[in-house]
Amino acid sequence: MQRYPSQLFERAVEEFAKLPGVGSKTAMRLVLHLLRQDRKAVETFGQSIIRLRQEVKFCNICHNISDTDTCEICRNARRDHSCICVVENIQDVMAIENTQQYRGGYHVLGGVISPMDGIGPSDLQVESLVERVKAGDITEVILALSPTMEGDTTNFYLYRKLADSEVKISVIARGVAQNDELQYTDEVTLGRSIVNRTPFNVNI
Repeated sequence: MQRYPSQLFERAVEEFAKLPGVGSKTAMRLVLHLLRQDRKAVETFGQSIIRLRQEVKFCNICHNISDTDTCEICRNARRDHSCICVVENIQDVMAIENTQQYRGGYHVLGGVISPMDGIGPSDLQVESLVERVKAGDITEVILALSPTMEGDTTNFYLYRKLADSEVKISVIARGVAQNDELQYTDEVTLGRSIVNRTPFNVNI
């Protein structure tokens, strides 16, 4: 049975409701908002989503999102590329950048090890991290994963993978509350956690 007076409207609501955190009522409000907008504005909105999916790339060095093959952070000669901050996802890069307390590079894993969810090391950007360290230009790797069981498991796995290298391996200070996700931590706390990082072997 059709729930709305227009099949096109219903289809749009269903698509918006697929977005994370968006229920059917919110989806309906968003679609109604678009219907009230000028047609040109809606076309611009639609094209921006299409171009996002078609043209946004993942950096060939750190796996952050970028408009080019190599992201702006990796291209920036003023940053300290001998230091890599390993994070779970792109949101964590944005969160750390907002603290303005870190001027090194990044490595986005694309997740954390989680056997319950069927995610293993081979599903993450682990080998590319190992290769970057083996290249010899890295002096420190900061493990900046969320202090959850999965994050700690991934930290330990990465430490073991990099233990034979001569790089300094550190972990962010535990100013971030246990089980909190990094992207939701306030900027002051997160910034201090980066600045006050400690050697990983102290935390094993």
